[in-house]
Amino acid sequence: RLRQDTKPFQRGIIRHVVLVIDQSEAMLEKDFKPSRYAAVLKYAQEYVREFFEQNPISQLCVMSMYDGLCNRVSELSGNPNDHIGPLQRMRDTRHPNYQDPRGSPSLQNALEQARAALYHTPSHGTREVIIVLGALLSLDPGDIFKTIASCVKNNVRVNIIGMGGRLKICQEICSRTNGGDQNVYGVAVDQLHLRDLLLATTTPPVIRQTTAEAANPASLLKMGFPSRVVEDNPTICACHGILTRGGYLCSQCQAKVCSLPTGCPSCGLTLILSTHLARSYHHLFPLQNWTEVTWERARQVGSSECRACLTPFPSIPSAARYAKKGGDKAATATANGERNGGSSAAGQNGTTHREGRPQQKTTEGAGASESSRYECESCGNHFCVDCDVYCHEIVHNCPGCLSKVLPGDDGVGGGGGVVDGVAASNGA
Repeated sequence: RLRQDTKPFQRGIIRHVVLVIDQSEAMLEKDFKPSRYAAVLKYAQEYVREFFEQNPISQLCVMSMYDGLCNRVSELSGNPNDHIGPLQRMRDTRHPNYQDPRGSPSLQNALEQARAALYHTPSHGTREVIIVLGALLSLDPGDIFKTIASCVKNNVRVNIIGMGGRLKICQEICSRTNGGDQNVYGVAVDQLHLRDLLLATTTPPVIRQTTAEAANPASLLKMGFPSRVVEDNPTICACHGILTRGGYLCSQCQAKVCSLPTGCPSCGLTLILSTHLARSYHHLFPLQNWTEVTWERARQVGSSECRACLTPFPSIPSAARYAKKGGDKAATATANGERNGGSSAAGQNGTTHREGRPQQKTTEGAGASESSRYECESCGNHFCVDCDVYCHEIVHNCPGCLSKVLPGDDGVGGGGGVVDGVAASNGA
């Protein structure tokens, strides 16, 4: 159970990201099992799925570096299948186009290719490059510092995840393209750390206000919300040019596309569903952390089961039993302090040691609730630790806040009612 930073920031929920994978001979090392190359491809597929789960209205492109070149694996697209398929073919040794990692990577060519791919993206979205680098060198054909300056000019952010060691040039690239922030450059110490560093980039970055943006404040962005249609006779879609019996009609020009989100091939209007915006909303207003509930607070509320999954909580001890338990602990701590030659006050405060060394104070239940209860400060309901993790990492909403009945809402016209303070609907 991790406590996340829930301070709201202005973030770019429409992202254009280029994922660059190192395919040089350094990726044949066996420190990551079965090899660096296999581990990166495995986590890259997981990253693509998680990226579009957290950023459904964003677009992604995959590239690879080998022999001092940068090859485009997949085009900039908002469909995860367009990237997972090429990544699987890169891992399949039986595929006719399979090639082993070879040569050396080129950071300059990778940045130039990524900058060219992001050059025509709209200004209301972010431009990001994520590089997974396994080598300790870069085979560049020219001055990489000019390329870095071009990336800064075009508002391209670069994140680098190292697998071999920390490089000064990588730190310079990340620092200059992220406004001096060096936290976007990390080196993985093992496979789990590599996965964590990669999945951490699924969170949209904080928007930095520049002089040009201050002079030209953001305006409204036009989007279309088409509905799915099913046709008796197949017609040609505008995105692939193939015959299909269904799809989505553009709200502006009535052109048919196969899937959403996408841009209309005819008029360029951004086409999405309302659920796509809802899934991106939690990045702007994250769910607040729930607080640990003490036995005294649990006794005041009287909660006996989890509000979400109805799992029974541990029984609440009586006040006398809890006070006796606390007194026994204090007496034990005092006796231990006297046995060690220190005063009881010093033993309780934990600020000194009999040999003069500072001693840290240990707090019972630090990071975990002693009553196995966690409270939402907005609605006051109590939840178990499993629901705490699930709501903060998957749902991004509080079940207690969503089921709260507003004053004066009697459920008339909605086919619902109120049962024990919980909104009940038909079929529930």
